[in-house]
Amino acid sequence: MKGYILALDQGTTSSRALVFNEAGEKLSCCQKEFPQIFVKGGWVEHDPMDIWESQLEVAKEAIKQAGLQPSDISGIGVTNQRETTMIWDKATGKPVYNAIVWQCRRTVDICEKFAQQGLSKFFSDKTGLVIDPYFSATKVKWILDNVDGAKQRAQNGELLFGTVDTWLIWNLTGGKVHATDYSNASRTMMFNIHTLSWDEEILGLLGIPKCMLPQVVDCSGLIGTTDESVLGASIKICGCAGDQQAALFGQCCFHKGDVKNTYGTGGFLLMNTGKEPVKSQSGLLTTIAWGINGKVSYALEGSVFVAGAVVKWLRDELKMIDDAAQTEEIARSVQDSNGVYVVPAFVGLGTPYWDPCARGSIFGLTRGASRAHIVRACLEAICYQTADVIDAMVKDTGSLNTIRVDGGASANDFIMEFQSDILGRPVIRPENVESTATGAAFLAGLGCGVWNSQEDILQISGSFKEFAPSMKKDKRNALRTGWEKAVQRSLHWEE
Repeated sequence: MKGYILALDQGTTSSRALVFNEAGEKLSCCQKEFPQIFVKGGWVEHDPMDIWESQLEVAKEAIKQAGLQPSDISGIGVTNQRETTMIWDKATGKPVYNAIVWQCRRTVDICEKFAQQGLSKFFSDKTGLVIDPYFSATKVKWILDNVDGAKQRAQNGELLFGTVDTWLIWNLTGGKVHATDYSNASRTMMFNIHTLSWDEEILGLLGIPKCMLPQVVDCSGLIGTTDESVLGASIKICGCAGDQQAALFGQCCFHKGDVKNTYGTGGFLLMNTGKEPVKSQSGLLTTIAWGINGKVSYALEGSVFVAGAVVKWLRDELKMIDDAAQTEEIARSVQDSNGVYVVPAFVGLGTPYWDPCARGSIFGLTRGASRAHIVRACLEAICYQTADVIDAMVKDTGSLNTIRVDGGASANDFIMEFQSDILGRPVIRPENVESTATGAAFLAGLGCGVWNSQEDILQISGSFKEFAPSMKKDKRNALRTGWEKAVQRSLHWEE
């Protein structure tokens, strides 16, 4: 029997579903956007029912478009927007509040209070993370503290917490399975990445009852079975990972030192660090890459807040381009940026600076600076920021193997060439850049026997294009020095 895998890719603005065959080929892809709820400045929510209903709709449609019956599906893999937090009634399945999205900053005060109490090292040592509203822990605390009766009901065992993966699995199984995987658990700021368990001290500090937390399971292997009424057949759920970790797996970064960068709205870089966690001294987060057969692999993660978003800024605010595809031709129309540097710190700077008070800047303007120079400088800025994170990874680990890329901006050959030049290293772009969904499919296929090993997956991982550096070292160093000067002048702009 041929093996077909359904990958559910639940993102921040849309739910997607893709069907893959045993050759790793994509047979169908369906997508549906759902509403974003902006309560007030910095507060972002989703309706959990919108997430579930949109994901269910595209799952059914993807199976249909692939020309299959639900019973033809060997396994389901789930991947998701990470850190987004929801709490629901164990008996009715009804959410007690909207999902608080990873972008939401409403718990800044809680985080600042913990930091002022000198707890930064306490959290970092246990979870590998920095104290930040980004992660799930303070979102859970906020719901329990602000929704009438929620804290008492949680203590009574009436409420369940979950990130998006947990919510989807719970609904897919008709409320029978309350589980998350190691990668998603490691992003909650409640999970001890060394003991591989929910941390009792952290839960006590936050006032979160352990009984509301999901069971933590491997990323590959049988997690549960769908209720027949949901998709029309009982299908094994055999894979689960947060979106960035799924992309790392989808890019076949199976070995220590392998790096992937997703060029999306922001840029997310993960390095596989193998069986031991690496504590960063360079502003990176330590996280779990995946757990398979009871064995955990770790990763270092760096975040670039503005990558592809700088191209949208050129289009929507500056009106310099009509669509993103134009930027490559415009950038190639000039020999260089003519000394212009754009630091796209629109929402501060992430790794390795972690400065929320940095602001966007353009430096090196002269009378000779043109539209083309500014457009080119924006594309170069994506690459400089990536290089800063790569440098931090090499500094922390002393090694780096391959750099694989995916995401929208990776389709731009100019960006890929300049990225390779400014790193002085080859950059590999696979033919299939659906890395997140592919990773979920690979994990599920491994878990249900469509593929027997990572070696099998490597055999079907497809072709790729390699971009090799051609820039001379002196020029690279001079350009990087100019970038560093520009960044330093952008830091701490807001008081």
